[in-house]
Amino acid sequence: MIFNFMVEYKMQYLDNIFHALADPTRRQLLHFMSKSSLCNVTQLAEPFSMSLNAISKHLKVLEHAWGFRDF
Repeated sequence: MIFNFMVEYKMQYLDNIFHALADPTRRQLLHFMSKSSLCNVTQLAEPFSMSLNAISKHLKVLEHAWGFRDF
């Protein structure tokens, strides 16, 4: 029973990561963040034609996928 829990937990973790990476905007955000050690939401939003709120939602999906909390 514990083994099944661990398998399901790992599968959910992988599902979250693949879901986050499935979106091209989120992949681009990761690329931009990997190139710069200091960036804020406004700087990340510059290359996109979307609101800061939309970029923030994409970042939340990425945070959730990797298990980050309270930046």
